[in-house]
Amino acid sequence: MKTDKDIKEMVRQKYSEIALQDKDSNQSSCCGASCCSTEVYNIMTDDYSNVKGYEKDADLGLGCGLPTAFAKIKQGDVVLDLGSGAGNDCFVARSETGPGGKVIGIDFTEAMIDRARQNADKLGYHNVEFRQGDIEQMPIADNSIDVVVSNCVLNLVPNKKQVFSEIYRVLKPGGHFSISDIVLFGQLPEKVLESAEMYAGCVSGAIQKQVYLDHIKELEFENIQIQKEKAILIPDDILVNYLDKNQLDQYHSGAYGIESITVFASKPKSKASCCAPGCCS
Repeated sequence: MKTDKDIKEMVRQKYSEIALQDKDSNQSSCCGASCCSTEVYNIMTDDYSNVKGYEKDADLGLGCGLPTAFAKIKQGDVVLDLGSGAGNDCFVARSETGPGGKVIGIDFTEAMIDRARQNADKLGYHNVEFRQGDIEQMPIADNSIDVVVSNCVLNLVPNKKQVFSEIYRVLKPGGHFSISDIVLFGQLPEKVLESAEMYAGCVSGAIQKQVYLDHIKELEFENIQIQKEKAILIPDDILVNYLDKNQLDQYHSGAYGIESITVFASKPKSKASCCAPGCCS
């Protein structure tokens, strides 16, 4: 059984490799490795090409949604992107918040932070900042963020409820988040869930959809809504490596499966707490 530390190190190593590749290289294989003919990332990711603020060099094809499109970012907002990668969603958010706002990206991987900073320097963006850190313990001040976004990242984190607790802590009263992520319904076979290869492809780190939403509800967020959801259909040429014929038949019948959801919620305007509910004296 892998520990939280083991999982984080596995993610760090895999995404350090991905940070050195371009989008085409990542999408020519599953999870950046030459293991199969059809990749996971490209099946999940949404098309950014016509989105205002999109920068091709910052897009590694690692997302599973378009959270910035649903995030209700206003001019002058302070926006936080969790798992910012090469900076793609940060640069899109910057186009919404304008020169009077600020965008902060946090990423666990040093190589990703280096690449994102290089992209920001090349573009001359002085109101976009990238910080290396663990989103379970964010290097962000309490009550300082207007909008949190994240794109297919929380599924890689062992303690998802702790991340939502941190989101609650850093949001200003009345602030909100819009997060795209991968969730499960039904019970996927253990072979899929325990595969490091599929984990880096944002599947086996995911949790049940209702559990995911319950984590948000338990922290007293308000206005919780699913802004978008879509089925993630993993091709058979990937699944045959993990499932037998009976399990494949169950998958195709809809007995279990994988979805991408974009979830919105806000922190109550009356809450200016130092942390999530129940942890302050």
